[in-house]
Amino acid sequence: MDLILWRHAEAEDGWDDLARALTAHGRKQAAKMAAWLLSNIPKQTRIIASPAVRTQQTVQALDLPYETVSEIAPGARVSDVLHAAGWSMQGAEHEGTVLVVGHQPTLGMTAGSLLCGQTDGFAMKKCAIVWVRQRDERRGMVLLASLTPEML
Repeated sequence: MDLILWRHAEAEDGWDDLARALTAHGRKQAAKMAAWLLSNIPKQTRIIASPAVRTQQTVQALDLPYETVSEIAPGARVSDVLHAAGWSMQGAEHEGTVLVVGHQPTLGMTAGSLLCGQTDGFAMKKCAIVWVRQRDERRGMVLLASLTPEML
């Protein structure tokens, strides 16, 4: 199973965290990363996104069907993200690729947990992706990609 973690693009400041929209720069970031993803993800990729406006706007740059999953809203835990994606540390519960559009620090903690066994010290820039493949229990995880829009 492949898991792609995509942090939302740059958003406006505001008091209502769930209602914060992308800035003009954030919309450009999302479009740039979406173009790369569209040319690299498998056609049958399952896409899930937080209900926050900024994640909804980020994922909409793909122009593909997606599910809104409240379990991965701001403040979610690593276990929430993995459960929503169908990922198990004993082996993937599902085959294929899942793209999760969510938030920092949760996505950084998730990437750190999968790649290093630690949930602290791993931050993801706005609109960055981390793509991990779970091979099997014995061979562990493989980092397939880690990109920011500025790298594209």
